[in-house]
Amino acid sequence: MTNLRSGRRGPSMADVAAAAGVSSQTVSRVANGLTNVDASTRDRVLVAMGELGYQPNSAARALKTGRFRSIGVIMFTLSTFGNMRTLDAIATASAEAGYSITLMPIAVPTQGEVAGAFGRLTQQAVDGIVIIIEAHILDRAHIVLPTGIPVVIVDSDAGEQYSVVDADQAQGARLATEHLLGLGHTTVFHIAGPTSSFSASRRTASWRATLEEAGAPVPEPLIGDWTVESGYRRGLELADRPELTAVFASNDQMALGVMRALHERGLDVPRDVSVVGFDDMEEAGAFWPPLTTVHQDFAEVGRRCIEMLLREIEDHEPGSGTSIVPTTLVLRSSTAPPRAIVR
Repeated sequence: MTNLRSGRRGPSMADVAAAAGVSSQTVSRVANGLTNVDASTRDRVLVAMGELGYQPNSAARALKTGRFRSIGVIMFTLSTFGNMRTLDAIATASAEAGYSITLMPIAVPTQGEVAGAFGRLTQQAVDGIVIIIEAHILDRAHIVLPTGIPVVIVDSDAGEQYSVVDADQAQGARLATEHLLGLGHTTVFHIAGPTSSFSASRRTASWRATLEEAGAPVPEPLIGDWTVESGYRRGLELADRPELTAVFASNDQMALGVMRALHERGLDVPRDVSVVGFDDMEEAGAFWPPLTTVHQDFAEVGRRCIEMLLREIEDHEPGSGTSIVPTTLVLRSSTAPPRAIVR
C-alpha cells in the first residue's frame, strides 16, 4: 500500500507561527530555548508545535547557537539509593531547563574508563558533563579530566579544582549523633559505609568528632557496604555488646539490616536499642518501627548541580567552588531514651 504521506514535508516554523499567532522569530526563540519569550506566548508556541508535530532541527540549532541542549552524566555505580536519587534529580532539573541527558556508566574508575566515557560523550555532542564519582577515587586512579568542556562533580571532595555540589554530610552525622546523646545514651555505635566513599568517610569523621567533643567513649566503627545484608551482619555483631544502647548507621538500608538483627536477638527498637539512619528513603517511614534518619534533599542537589553547569555553559563562567545543601534530622519512632541495661 502506498504511503500517502511519504511525499509531504513536515510542518515548518512558519506553520507553527501561523497556528500560534506569533512571528517565526518567536518560534525560533522558543525552539532554541531562549528565555526572552513571555511565558504564555511560549506555552502557546509549544502547544502549536505539539499539535502540528513540529520537531526543531537540532543540528541546525546547534550550528546557530553553539549548543546541543544536552548534558552527559558519568556514573560509577547505579546500585546505590543515593546515586539513583541524584541521577533522577539531575534528569528532572535538566528537563526543566530544556536539556536532555545522556547517561554513561563506567565499570571501574580508571583513567581509561573515564577518558573513554568523555570521548563517547563528546562524540554524542554534549554541552557539559556531570560526574557522580568520588573525587579521591579519581585522584587515586591518576585520572585527569579533559579540559574545554564544563564539568560538575556531585557528592565529592574535589576541592577548588572543579565545581562541586554535595549534601552536608558532616552536618547530618552530627545531628544524628547529638540526637542520640541528647536522649541520654552514653555513646553511639556506628556502622559506616565503605572506606572508598567520601560520603561515608565524612559521616564517620563527624560522628567521631561529635562524640569526642561530648567527652563520650568512641567505639571502633564497623564497616558495611551500604546494603541491608551488611547492616544485618554488623547488627548481629553489635547485638552481642552488652553496653549497646544506640546505633547510627551510615544509610537507611544498613539501618534496616541492623533492626532485623536486633529483633532476631530479642532486642526491642527503641526500648533496648535506638537506631538512626541516613538518607530518608521513601520507605523509611514504613520500617517497623518507623526510622529516625537524616534527610538529604536530592532534588536540591540536582537543581544546584544543573544550575552551576548551565552557568558555565551559557555564561561561559569558569567553574570552581562547592555548593553545600543542608541536611535535616527526621524524628520517628526508632529512637528513645535508654533504659537501664539488664542483659
